[in-house]
Amino acid sequence: MIKVLLADDQALLRGALATVLGLEHDLEVVAQAADGDTALELAERTRPDVALVDIQMPGRDGLSTIAGLCALGCRVVILTTFGRPGYLSRAMAAGAAGFAVKDIPPERLIDTVRKVAAGLRVVDPNLAAESLSAGTSPLTAREREVLITASTGGTVSDLARRLHLTEGTVRNHLSAAIGKTGARTRAEAVRIADERGWL
Repeated sequence: MIKVLLADDQALLRGALATVLGLEHDLEVVAQAADGDTALELAERTRPDVALVDIQMPGRDGLSTIAGLCALGCRVVILTTFGRPGYLSRAMAAGAAGFAVKDIPPERLIDTVRKVAAGLRVVDPNLAAESLSAGTSPLTAREREVLITASTGGTVSDLARRLHLTEGTVRNHLSAAIGKTGARTRAEAVRIADERGWL
């Protein structure tokens, strides 16, 4: 029996997934969580073989939950609405064994769970091709941090205060990020980086 943990902040989707997976003779949903912290607590208690994890959840998100689940011997499949190349590369780098978008047909998702439990890696083929053509994120860790902070708004002075940097340093990082994303403004740079899964 393959034990499965579901981590998604949408209760309706979690319930539907549990029902679909529960119909299979060899799959058992042993835990459901609405955020990454709860997923890790439940995984420690239930020791699932495979976890289906959403990327965007309150608190600890899916990407930062992967390593903890892997450390417990659980193989992780990211199941997300946001099929972005940057998310795929970051998820795989963090140790995910699979990556699928939420509009996947149920039979393919079930097949993915079985393959991942058997030790294979499974990635949505369209997203894999898109990821290869898009390449990896050109942003440095600091540029990414500055763009994430800029996404909440505020002046350069506000950003500098929140990041504990000088205004000149913030301007330099914003300028570099704008150039690397091909944007004209910082708002556009945030949007482009977010759409590509770089944030």
